[in-house]
Amino acid sequence: MAEKTFKRAELASRNSKADAVFVIDNRVYDVTQFLDDHPGGHEVLLNVAGGDATEDFEDVGHSLDAKELMKKYLVGEVAAEDRVERKTKSSAWSEPAAGGAGGQAEGGGLLSSWKLPLVLGLLLTVLYSYLFG
Repeated sequence: MAEKTFKRAELASRNSKADAVFVIDNRVYDVTQFLDDHPGGHEVLLNVAGGDATEDFEDVGHSLDAKELMKKYLVGEVAAEDRVERKTKSSAWSEPAAGGAGGQAEGGGLLSSWKLPLVLGLLLTVLYSYLFG
């Protein structure tokens, strides 16, 4: 793992084509040498240089190869006092927590789970059989 630690304030000024550094998941990457090789162009990297690019990086949906290539540009980590713990995005497919909004029973309500598509599918099957059977 990276050994050097950086404060976010010292990284803020490192946002030029001559010195491009950014943070992803509290890890610091120096991408100066990669600017011209980036498939999306150097402008994309320079727009986030000097700051935290975690959300931008995740929103693009980089490949596993890209994530492997990142290791080459890792130069350190954000200092403990400047770390930002990322909140994981909840998936639309996950089950709601028991006792959640509206006091729903465990497993969620009809509209917030797999049950609605199942009921609709069964209803359409019965209707099709009745009309065309």
